[in-house]
Amino acid sequence: MSLTPNRRSLLRGAFGGAALFAMGGAAAGRATAATGPSATQTYTGVLDSTALYFVSYNGLVNNNAFQKNGLLTYNGYQYAVWYAADRNATVARRALGSTTWSKVTVGHTLSTDDSHNVISAGISPSDGRLHLLMDSHSSGYSYVKSVAGLVTSPASHSWTAAQFGSVQTSLDGVALTSTFTYPQFIVSPAGKLQLSYRTGVSGNGQAALAEYDGSSWTNLGNWTSATGTYTDTHGSSTARNLYLHGLDYGADGTLHVFGTWRENAGAVMCSSGGLTNHDTVYVSSTDYGRTWKNSAGTTVGTTGSTLVSVTSTGLVVDSLNPDHALMNQESQTVDSAGLPHALISYVPGRFTQCVTDYVAGRTAYARPFHVWKDSAGTWHKTEVPVAMSSSQRSQLVLDAYDNAYVVMPYGRIVAASSSSSWTDWAVLYDGTSTLNAFGEVVVDHTRVAQDGVLSFMYQETSTGTTTPSPLHVIDFQLPV
Repeated sequence: MSLTPNRRSLLRGAFGGAALFAMGGAAAGRATAATGPSATQTYTGVLDSTALYFVSYNGLVNNNAFQKNGLLTYNGYQYAVWYAADRNATVARRALGSTTWSKVTVGHTLSTDDSHNVISAGISPSDGRLHLLMDSHSSGYSYVKSVAGLVTSPASHSWTAAQFGSVQTSLDGVALTSTFTYPQFIVSPAGKLQLSYRTGVSGNGQAALAEYDGSSWTNLGNWTSATGTYTDTHGSSTARNLYLHGLDYGADGTLHVFGTWRENAGAVMCSSGGLTNHDTVYVSSTDYGRTWKNSAGTTVGTTGSTLVSVTSTGLVVDSLNPDHALMNQESQTVDSAGLPHALISYVPGRFTQCVTDYVAGRTAYARPFHVWKDSAGTWHKTEVPVAMSSSQRSQLVLDAYDNAYVVMPYGRIVAASSSSSWTDWAVLYDGTSTLNAFGEVVVDHTRVAQDGVLSFMYQETSTGTTTPSPLHVIDFQLPV
């Protein structure tokens, strides 16, 4: 995501700063698109032959896509986090190009069999620390940070448990909230490590931000509201939360966020077996998450004071009612021109106008959709014509030429070229029968811009209900 040089800088370095970003048409600002998408497998390795395994909320604690930073790359090394069979929080690293992973545990064991309680990793460039947030679902959390310089000078630091500090229940004394969920780390253009999280519970929570400046944490506060009334043809709801698809900085320093609202009241659904998720919304910030604007550039919120709400104007970029099992926390990214892209998935109306069982309905009928904004400010949506065959999430990345790749459950890679305005979707790789992946995968969003490698972590389906199973990392070379 934001730990790496942006795609624009990389392209300029590679191509001598030519006029790669001339304006014009829907593809304005896009890198030259003469090269189409491709994915060549270059590596597969086992992180843990007996990783912890249990199914909860239809997912695995080691492979929830909303984890975002379960696999990340920085300064020539790749890092992975997971829970081992003995429930110990584990972190590993390898030098890029190496097949050997070094592993350590950090002194925390998973408290409960809840797949929300993932480990998320972040890096603070200013002091070279690796940060881990662990084991939370509308609860307290556990936090560990490494010694300074561990990731900025990796070769000079041994990979041992002694490199990590004691487990804390606050961020160096900053408590945040007792109802903490969904940690996501990003690095701002100012070089500060930012932490996105939810305070509250499903259907009644708020998105919030904290920030680390290299010496201390500051809680910036909530920026979305749980209040306001949402009404559809079935009924009304007066509480909700905004589930984020991610947070990504563009080359110009703009922070982009897509999300979907989840209502607290089931009265808004056609069936109690569905999901109350509705609408794809978009906001951006040009001051590192302090103030928020809608797609038209109108200010709609200020972190810590005037909050973005379901009644804020101009948020919705793709309208959808709660009857189609719209997935929360799917995926997003930003292209070389600084234009935002999202991946969403739901059951299209041609199959049904009322999903009565979201797991069964999504598995049978859900399709992914690519949503993006062009340089004129117009939003576009294209169906990715490959069935999800899963209730779970996919991930979206762009290569050096802004070709799009969707990594679907079971390890399937589907791609489209930027030259087609992302309409020529085709399957490049199908690991369904060979990988034996359970479902969702964790994509290393930081690595693509560094060396053009699409790397993701997946866990094999267990031979039993809770029998530990192998956890893998697999790499694919994309066009550079």
